[in-house]
Amino acid sequence: MGKQGGAMVLLLACACSGWAQKLPDPRDPFEPVNRVMFTVNDALDRALIKPVATVYGKVTPYWARKGVGNFFGNLVDVWSVVNNAAALKGQATSDSLGRVMINSTIGILGLFDVASELDIEKHPADFGLTLGRWGVSPGPFVVLPLLGPFTLREVVALPVDYHGNLANHIDDKATRDVLTVLNAVDVRESYLKAGEVIDAAALDAYSFTRDLYFQRQRYRQYDGDVPDSPDFAP
Repeated sequence: MGKQGGAMVLLLACACSGWAQKLPDPRDPFEPVNRVMFTVNDALDRALIKPVATVYGKVTPYWARKGVGNFFGNLVDVWSVVNNAAALKGQATSDSLGRVMINSTIGILGLFDVASELDIEKHPADFGLTLGRWGVSPGPFVVLPLLGPFTLREVVALPVDYHGNLANHIDDKATRDVLTVLNAVDVRESYLKAGEVIDAAALDAYSFTRDLYFQRQRYRQYDGDVPDSPDFAP
């Protein structure tokens, strides 16, 4: 009876687990459409973007990739100054401004991250995060073509974030395009190992990616001090 009871409990637990996994996620009312877009993006990534990023990582010296990442990271810090100030985050604004001033001068336009060597903390912030700090709800989960996972709040903020990127204000279109592609490839290369972890660990890559996205957004929203609340907003 003991073995039979244990087996029954195990079967019941498995059944409940499978049933729970099929429940709709209230954060993701567009899940069927999002899953299709996720599949399309994943196929495009595996066919083109990931191979290009892999070659980039193999043929480009580490010091060069590091400089590229630092350069674009400095542009992120510039926009972070504005958004941290808009959110009335004094220390984050001061740190971000200090990073920009040091890395843009001593660091030669951000190619060298001198500020981090001086222990000046990085506080990345975009307009979507600023809206969240102003109390705007994240809205539903959305997967965009090529761009990947967002919440509706972040989608609305995309045009503002686009204009907040100084690289997008370069007059020469060819230069803008090169920087856009270089940034995308460099970012993808930095996530190659993370992608391997997801492929190895996730039974459902879509839900795994979605949950990671919300966890990351909540972490950013609360500066790492995430409350134990029952809500599902990031």
